[in-house]
Amino acid sequence: MNILECTDIEKSYHQGKVEVQALRGVSLSIEKGGFVALAGPSGSGKTTLLNIMGGLDSADSGRVTVDGNALDEMNQSQLANLRLHKVGFVFQAYNLIPVLSALENVEFVMLLQGVLPIDRRERAKAILDDVGLAGTYDRRPAELSGGQQQRVALARAIVSNPSIVLADEPTANLDSKTGKGLLEMMREMNEKKKVTFIFSTHDHMVMDYARRLVQLRDGQVADDLVKEH
Repeated sequence: MNILECTDIEKSYHQGKVEVQALRGVSLSIEKGGFVALAGPSGSGKTTLLNIMGGLDSADSGRVTVDGNALDEMNQSQLANLRLHKVGFVFQAYNLIPVLSALENVEFVMLLQGVLPIDRRERAKAILDDVGLAGTYDRRPAELSGGQQQRVALARAIVSNPSIVLADEPTANLDSKTGKGLLEMMREMNEKKKVTFIFSTHDHMVMDYARRLVQLRDGQVADDLVKEH
């Protein structure tokens, strides 16, 4: 069963007077429970595709469906609701709220979902424990290492039980040991909770961990390799 479908996705940007075609007719199906890397050099279109998959950006033409929902038929409020309940995001720059503690950052999505305070707190603590951050509940992002901040970002992405987690260069700012630990954590969550993970990356370690590797080049799918489990 496919949880995400991209059909003939086209996307262009204007840089001054120059039009840059980021995506050129990309079609891609992602199976439920997949652990997929979108790889390619800078400018290949992988981050643009990831943002379109999550409804953070819109395609010029083509169609994306997430869990049966066609994104081009949804208004901004519906897209925000989809992102809140179905899609978790892990960004290269962490995107944590600096004035909130680690616990409050993880709770924030559930606050928007209307989860009761006592339930929010219990779930946030449990997920921080799961990613190895027990004892850091009250620390703000500036008091955490890069690896710890990325684990808070991962906890925030998955605490709301999304169907899909989209991770943009999740290991880019981490040393190899920390990056490997994060990837092992994500693969364990993928296997245990059946959350679908889609990464954009040029990190060979992420490509090695992925069970499917989609290579993008010049805004098109150049190769699509499903590995043996």
